[in-house]
Amino acid sequence: MRLKFYLISLVFTFFSSVLSAQKSLDTVETDFGSIILYSNKTWSLYNKNAFNGILNKRVHRLMTEEQNGNFTNKWNNDVCFSTRNDLSKLKDTIWLCVTDEEHPDFVMPVPGVVTSRYGFRSGRNHNGIDLDLETGDTVVAAWSGKVRYAKFNDGGFGNLVIIRHYNGLETFYAHMSKLLVFPDQDVVAGEPIGLGGNTGHSFGAHLHFEVRFYDSPMNPEEVINFDKKYLKSENLFVHKGLFKVGAKPSSVHDDNAPNENKVVQNKPATIKPQTKYYRVKTGDTLTEIADRNNITVSKLCQLNGIKPSSVLIPGKSLRVK
Repeated sequence: MRLKFYLISLVFTFFSSVLSAQKSLDTVETDFGSIILYSNKTWSLYNKNAFNGILNKRVHRLMTEEQNGNFTNKWNNDVCFSTRNDLSKLKDTIWLCVTDEEHPDFVMPVPGVVTSRYGFRSGRNHNGIDLDLETGDTVVAAWSGKVRYAKFNDGGFGNLVIIRHYNGLETFYAHMSKLLVFPDQDVVAGEPIGLGGNTGHSFGAHLHFEVRFYDSPMNPEEVINFDKKYLKSENLFVHKGLFKVGAKPSSVHDDNAPNENKVVQNKPATIKPQTKYYRVKTGDTLTEIADRNNITVSKLCQLNGIKPSSVLIPGKSLRVK
């Protein structure tokens, strides 16, 4: 016991001497916390408000207060499966707004065709859908949200990005050749998150894409029409039947499906401007980025939810269109 106490005292004394040898010169506020600059030319990141993982308070309240069972949705940057919920015990159907006025956008992760669907494959359930691509193709976020996990996964996913979304869902993007985001980074729908590849347990370049709710996989085709490349509906009704192994897409109402009985008005076609992003380089300023992309600094800040005084972090993507 005395030896243990002595070792702890030595460690404490060491770190105290290190800290006392450097003085704090300045503090820079960023979207990720406070960057503290020290006299010995080092820095540290201090984030006093640790993220609790809750992006949709309404859904979280329904899952924790009004359902049978102890459903959790932990925020963990180190493991891809952060919780083990049994959603076969869901008591009620939960209504999710897949898109809403605040987060209206959905973008296909890649434009490739489906090469393998959700369901039983090789004696086990294939928990996602595989989309064709070439190594190096850009992979983008399907919805806006926050990156929970971004690193190489030795469980078979290879280079894997997991994003938790404001609608209550999480999406997995696996087998990529390169990661373009980092844990706790905010992303918007359509923002590049990685480059397609063939890492992990993969036989040929493709994107393995999963849709999960409270860490339980569901058939992505419950939400997305991958053949026509659109979101089926802005609403999703989550019930325990969605989480049966190998479940087929239910006959949900497809709000966006072509309807031959619909009276089509002869209105001029409108083209939605394509979203565009710029990756910040060392030395960039908001003024230079705005001038380079023919927009104002005010518009640039509005698109990214930042202030003119915000510190630019090299490697972070900014929306410029």
